[in-house]
Amino acid sequence: MKLIIAEKPDQGTTLASIFKHKKQNGYIEIFPNDIFQKGAYVTWAIGHLCQLVNPEKYVPEWKKWSLSTLPMIPEQFQYEVTKDKIKQFNIIKSLISNPDITEVIHAGDAGREGELIVRNILRLTKARLPMKRLWISSLTPKSIREGFQSLLSESDTRNLYYEAYTRACADWVVGMNASRLYSLLLQQKGFSDVFSVGRVQTPTLALIVKREREIEDFVSEPFWEVLADFKMDGKKYKGKWEQDGESRIKHQEMAEKIARFCEEKPAEVIDVQAERKDYLPPLLYNLSALQADANRLYKFPPKKTLDTLQKLYQKGILSYPRSDSRHVTEGEAEMFPEILKKIAHIPQYADFFPLPNESILTNKRFVNEKKVTDHYAIIPTEQVPNPTSLSADEQKLYDIVVKSLIAAHYEKSIAEYTTVTTLVDGRATFLSKGKVQLQEGWRKVIPPNEKERDPVLPSLEKGEQGSVQKVTVKESKTQPPKRYTEGQLITLMKTAGKHMEDKELEKVLMKTEGLGTEATRAGIITMLKDRKYIEIKKNLVYATAKAKILITAVGNEILASPEMTAKWEQRLKEISEGAASPKHFMELTNKMISHLISITVIESNNWSFDDEIIESFVPRQFKKSAPAKLGTCKLCGGNVIDKGSFYGCSNYQKNGCQFTISKKIKGKAITQKQLKKLLLEGSTEVIEGFKGKEKEFSAQIKWDEQQKKIQFVFS
Repeated sequence: MKLIIAEKPDQGTTLASIFKHKKQNGYIEIFPNDIFQKGAYVTWAIGHLCQLVNPEKYVPEWKKWSLSTLPMIPEQFQYEVTKDKIKQFNIIKSLISNPDITEVIHAGDAGREGELIVRNILRLTKARLPMKRLWISSLTPKSIREGFQSLLSESDTRNLYYEAYTRACADWVVGMNASRLYSLLLQQKGFSDVFSVGRVQTPTLALIVKREREIEDFVSEPFWEVLADFKMDGKKYKGKWEQDGESRIKHQEMAEKIARFCEEKPAEVIDVQAERKDYLPPLLYNLSALQADANRLYKFPPKKTLDTLQKLYQKGILSYPRSDSRHVTEGEAEMFPEILKKIAHIPQYADFFPLPNESILTNKRFVNEKKVTDHYAIIPTEQVPNPTSLSADEQKLYDIVVKSLIAAHYEKSIAEYTTVTTLVDGRATFLSKGKVQLQEGWRKVIPPNEKERDPVLPSLEKGEQGSVQKVTVKESKTQPPKRYTEGQLITLMKTAGKHMEDKELEKVLMKTEGLGTEATRAGIITMLKDRKYIEIKKNLVYATAKAKILITAVGNEILASPEMTAKWEQRLKEISEGAASPKHFMELTNKMISHLISITVIESNNWSFDDEIIESFVPRQFKKSAPAKLGTCKLCGGNVIDKGSFYGCSNYQKNGCQFTISKKIKGKAITQKQLKKLLLEGSTEVIEGFKGKEKEFSAQIKWDEQQKKIQFVFS
């Protein structure tokens, strides 16, 4: 009898649905059939059923956050069952110990994380049963049946598990150590918060902060443009003044002078250039491309797109969503005519049929086995639903995927771009640009968005003469770089190699799909939101003061650079291919983190932060525990606590106590350590860096008992 372990309950239910079965508590019994002659049990994880244990489980002293305990490097990594999922774990464990079970079928998602999730469960249950691997890219009855009939051996995906396990352990070492390192050092600088640091999230955040600084540093400058309306033998069109390739005029007086010169003057078409451009249908979707388009079209956050696609996959309607490929194999392409025949009966797609090309089987743009990685592109399956049975969000994403497949069966789109040069009174040159659609092609299925629409010019020929009808001067300002949308952030992570100077490493990062993976990018962005590093306003990404503080502290260390990710991804890829050792990789990671700790502690003495960042920083509010007591109030004897932008008495609500001390005095941040000394001993040590009207100065801060306020004491 076989035991099938899926990654999620819905997935387990779908796998069992093609056989006669009976639902039990936490598993499903499959009755004997042509594939499982003695029957089978299907059970499931609930996502990550197991997790790496916390530091204190290795060494009790590691529970306290202290620089003296760093680096924390376990001799042997350990997993434990997540507390809220122990019931399901025990069900799996009891099934594995059933003497009737002779083989386990690993049926987690066909990817790196799925490999790790199920194998970790088998490790913790100490299972010794032989294992086979179900590896499918869609959950249709046909795919499930074919998958069970052609199971992979355990060794076929073992290296993928080694990669995922090594990645998780390395991320633990970096995250646990670097997060404590920067949190503790930044607390010494007066920033009371937990600063989470990670191998992928920190270089991603560095790119966001870089754009934020470019926007802040940008100085807008005014410029003027001269626009003219022309009439040539009854034909009207518009043009923009240009000289030596530049249309922007830096001085208003000059723009107005040009405009006055051109008013009601004769004009002649002196050049007409037409350029034809062919646009092939877009590639099929991988997850990143689909997340980017769903955000552009519907403002869907990347995680919402992934979650909705997962639901469509669980229903057997779309193929595996976490794919990084935009191609399919011949096997999938052979199914397209059957799938499209069913789609043609859906009213909203009827106008696109019959298709210009009945098959794309021989089209290498879409069908290329060499470019298919673990999974092929995201495509509709042969299980075509009635769209009205789907939720509104599911309909939108299903529509995007369906149209991408239909468009692939259309001809290229052909446009002619025309540039007309008009000379006014023999001196002033104006350019006019327009587009004529010569062949609609796949644009019938996926029309251009408004930004892609160019004005249509009348048919003009060189030598035609007419006159200027109207001239206007338009004032504008240079614009700073645009903020990223969430969809563009996904693309930025995927193409992070473009931000590297080392061309060899750039190739590696491009080959390994940039920062993060198709499966993790949405989660990284969600994590940056949850940890208050970024804010999303009207779909635009803003870096918070907390983000700027961390990236300022990290500086040019490798944690902020895509270069580190490139090196890691290259070695991890080699582990999955059996060409590199997990042990050697962890040794390098441990050396890197030890070096980072020693050098960062020294460099932290030179950290400096802009006043604006310090003022904007809002410390994290720890809801579950009472604020830490920093000392005794000098006015009423209450407890002094951190209140965000200042230190204040906890008795304010009770008795209205007004005791407060600002976190920043004369431009200098006052740390909790300095405040504690002031409250306990009456004065701080000498503090350097106070900013006077003319120069910086050093002084102690002392509590004056008579005046009931603080004052400077100069040595």
